[in-house]
Amino acid sequence: MLELSGASQHALQALEQGGISLLSQETISTEIIRKYRGKAAPALVQIQPAVFQPADISVPVLGRITTPSLPTVKVTDSEEDVQGSHHQMEIPVITFIWEGSGKGQCKSSSGVTVSDGEEIFVADYENQMVQMFPLHDTCVQEFPTVVSRSYSLFFFLSGELTMDPNDLAFDGQRNMWVVGSTDSAEFAVQYNKQGKVLRKLDLQKTGWLRGVAVDTRRNRILITQTTGDEESPHGEVLVFSPEGTLVRTVGWQQGMKSPQFLTVDGKGSILVSDFGSHCVFVYSEDGDLLFQFGGHGHNDGQLSDPRGICTDRLGNIIVADSGNNRVEMFDKTGRFLKHMATDMKDPHAVAMAPQGQLVVTRHR
Repeated sequence: MLELSGASQHALQALEQGGISLLSQETISTEIIRKYRGKAAPALVQIQPAVFQPADISVPVLGRITTPSLPTVKVTDSEEDVQGSHHQMEIPVITFIWEGSGKGQCKSSSGVTVSDGEEIFVADYENQMVQMFPLHDTCVQEFPTVVSRSYSLFFFLSGELTMDPNDLAFDGQRNMWVVGSTDSAEFAVQYNKQGKVLRKLDLQKTGWLRGVAVDTRRNRILITQTTGDEESPHGEVLVFSPEGTLVRTVGWQQGMKSPQFLTVDGKGSILVSDFGSHCVFVYSEDGDLLFQFGGHGHNDGQLSDPRGICTDRLGNIIVADSGNNRVEMFDKTGRFLKHMATDMKDPHAVAMAPQGQLVVTRHR
């Protein structure tokens, strides 16, 4: 039993350090557990469930929890493990109810983000609201995405408009920035977690989907923008101060066509998924192009209509490869690592939860 206890302690240390292969540790622990299967463990030995970190296998989350008994999906790991063989692991999937306008239902989910308190926030485009789903509960909260009018043509008009939200992100004060559009304008609106409007930025009316990210190190709001028509779109990233001052534009000269989602990693680098060029562009925090990867195709490392993008704590890059119906992982240099999920119809946005679970939204 001392052997079993020692293996448990070693596994917990591995999880905390994150610097060794959990798969090899799992193999060692499994052999020891088999040895003692059927024997009563002493009360002092407590085996705790392992939490797989993003560098290993993350957990796709697809909406509101509907059952405490979680189904599973097989994810093929394209990397070779320490023995040099390919392997598969079954991971749990938490399902959401999408269709509808009722509480806990989404008509058209778009952007997603996860708070430090493990609350999943989804931009529900057609229902014109933000919905919150606790990761470990079925309670649902929501608030409408409203924005104050810049002016009123008639005194009897309401002072608020309802906005179709595209994407959302938390800032360093735990307030939420949401980008979206009304019939006549586009905005970035800062809300608190209860849905109260704190600030509004007026954006150019373009008709294209926008993404938003926050550089909490520099306190900057980053928003994608596409101009032009479908035949000749042109993309860039706008960098604002919270007060609405345009600090710089990023990517104007690098050939982005229709950037949609973006993220900022722990070092301040800006990563943008470009739907139009089927590439991911990576910039320094000052806006200099570092590299790009992807390119249209269906092979490992190629992309088709990429949308959501996020990074894990090790700097690995996760991309919703919507045209190929899969989610892919690349290392911090853009080298393909593995398919995190396959046969996932139209994955849209992705976000990493604090404990390493991967949250994925899908379109209808």
